[in-house]
Amino acid sequence: MTTLTADLATLTGSYTLDPSHTRIGFVARHAMVTKVRGAFNEFEGSAYIDGANPALSKATVTIKAASIDTRNADRDGHLRSNDFLAMDQYPEITFVSTAVRQTGDNSFDLTGDLTIKGVTKPVTVPFTYEGAATDPFGNVRVGFEGSVTINRKDYGVTWNAALETGGVLVSEKITLEFEVSAIKNA
Repeated sequence: MTTLTADLATLTGSYTLDPSHTRIGFVARHAMVTKVRGAFNEFEGSAYIDGANPALSKATVTIKAASIDTRNADRDGHLRSNDFLAMDQYPEITFVSTAVRQTGDNSFDLTGDLTIKGVTKPVTVPFTYEGAATDPFGNVRVGFEGSVTINRKDYGVTWNAALETGGVLVSEKITLEFEVSAIKNA
């Protein structure tokens, strides 16, 4: 098996996220007993991969807060409101990388500035390189998957409701999930 760096050397270049084959999702505990999963359906992103020196790679993503989708219209409306994402005042969630560190043959830590509701904090997302392929249309595609847990209160997303049985309605910890397919620019 070839090492990631050898494989990546052939993939050096600029890429654009393919929104129809990329998922930017999240998981939150609900009522302390179950999980609610959701995703953002509208986003754009780009990356530069430097196969010879992965530390020079970089990525940016801009997410439309209004595109939040948990498959429940009432809940989505509440998440878009000032109680949570305040999308009218803060229509975008952004991530801009500041560092990339190779941690294994096919693993990387992508560190960057995550901005939610106007609050910017550094976050490091461990990613796994899933491979590369040329699709039937001649596009070179690369795949990466990663996830990280953040505390939503760190970003000013503080609304909650107490439960009669103790605990709260929505967990403070939110897991962000990234399943990325990116197409190499011509």
